[in-house]
Amino acid sequence: MLSGCALVGGGTPSLDTFGLTAPDPAVSRSTRRQILLPEPSAVKALDDQNIVVMTSPTMVTYLEGAQWSDRLPVLVQSKLLQSFEMAGIAGVGTPGEGLAIDYQLITDIRAFEIRADGPETAYVELSVRLLNDRNGQVMRQAAFETEVAVTGAGSQAYASALNSAFEDVALRVVNWTLGLI
Repeated sequence: MLSGCALVGGGTPSLDTFGLTAPDPAVSRSTRRQILLPEPSAVKALDDQNIVVMTSPTMVTYLEGAQWSDRLPVLVQSKLLQSFEMAGIAGVGTPGEGLAIDYQLITDIRAFEIRADGPETAYVELSVRLLNDRNGQVMRQAAFETEVAVTGAGSQAYASALNSAFEDVALRVVNWTLGLI
């Protein structure tokens, strides 16, 4: 009887849930090359659904009442894949799809956060390595970062600024990769 009473008026409060959008490279580049996009690596604080807010350079907190629609590495992988598809790369996929891979794009999410220790900004940094899958050699490595001012207030404003920062970085990653293959 008591367990039934605990459900009335109780339960977990709902969270605002946000996704990311895939930027359209606007340049179509048809190639027969195939690219594997493994799930990006990330430190534990970023390998979650929580939206990170840095209140100081070393203090990690999370945006109260809000979350990503999936673990952040899964969202980043999915949207990068979608951007490559929009660029005309038909042979792009994730591990287990059976593609005869030419290249792997190894991604590390170094930062994906709201910086709140000054004027509020969204900061995204991805480090990428393009690996020749035929011989295992890293062809090139680069880091891409951007910072976008948060305009407005609340979780919607934070998520929107993070999405804008991600779109900028993802677009540069896709164009950089396409310029190398």
